[in-house]
Amino acid sequence: MSANELTSGDFTESGEPFKLFAEWLKEAEASEPNDPNAVALATVDEDGLPNVRMVLLKGFDDDGFVFYTNFESRKGQEILGQRKAAMCFHWKSLRRQVRLRGPVEIVSDAEADAYFQTRARGSRIGAWASRQSRPLESRFALEKAVAEYTARYALGDIPRPAYWSGFRIRPTSIEFWKDQKFRLHDRIEFRRPSPVGAWEKVRMYP
Repeated sequence: MSANELTSGDFTESGEPFKLFAEWLKEAEASEPNDPNAVALATVDEDGLPNVRMVLLKGFDDDGFVFYTNFESRKGQEILGQRKAAMCFHWKSLRRQVRLRGPVEIVSDAEADAYFQTRARGSRIGAWASRQSRPLESRFALEKAVAEYTARYALGDIPRPAYWSGFRIRPTSIEFWKDQKFRLHDRIEFRRPSPVGAWEKVRMYP
């Protein structure tokens, strides 16, 4: 292996994480077969035991990374309790990964309402019918709830449930990882002391 193979002239020279993330997500949208915005979301409960599951990123900008959920779900309760979370994107087609973590805030009602109205009608009904993360006695019970809310909101707009909204992770750390030969991967981490602080970039050992 030559010295040049250990030196990346592309993403490791980037000075701003949100712009770099936008570039990587755009490339993933062209190469990933399904859901390039899928991301593993990690939370922690009151006992310090972590949970992780896949969600869909629904927006990002310089303020952070947004996803939506039922606040009465397990992840909703854990985030509301701890106000911290972490994400990990893995784009297998590109052999790339992005990790981030930080404090969490609730999006505005206007932002949540606007996104809710973009969802398919069936998905909006589902937000009312599903008591997310709680025991379900049968599939029939879920289908019955869907039928009941479909009848209730047969005409006109479907309002957003008060318990359904969005979270925004405001990262204090964002790490970019790219696979390289012999596990000598490229890693850079952007760090800041608070969600409004200046970024420091650090190159990491694989």
